[in-house]
Amino acid sequence: MAEKWSNKWKGSKRPRKQRNYAYQAPLHIKQKFVSAHLSKELRKKHGKRSIGIRKGDRIKVLRGQFKGKTGAVSMVNIKESKVAVEGIDNIRKDGTKTPYMFVPSNLMITEIMLEDKQRKAMLERKGK
Repeated sequence: MAEKWSNKWKGSKRPRKQRNYAYQAPLHIKQKFVSAHLSKELRKKHGKRSIGIRKGDRIKVLRGQFKGKTGAVSMVNIKESKVAVEGIDNIRKDGTKTPYMFVPSNLMITEIMLEDKQRKAMLERKGK
């Protein structure tokens, strides 16, 4: 049987192959797909352009129908590479509310949750 996913894959111009690579990637690789750019202030402070999104981070929506809205991250779905934000819900026809799932590339991190010691150490280490 042919191998489904390979870390030796270098890239392709074909979107189909790019989507297939992302879809079949293991979770430790998909974790890297759930990252977003930092705001200018955070970029200057930490010396990094982007970091992975975590629950509790404050973000700003850059694209779509909720453009300009801000809120805290309530859920990160690594398997689907999607992020849910508190206060931004999808209202269905029957009136129920479900969290609206965003693609991480359409978000910008404005405030980082630094309660995690490893994350704090990583930002300090990379910022120097």
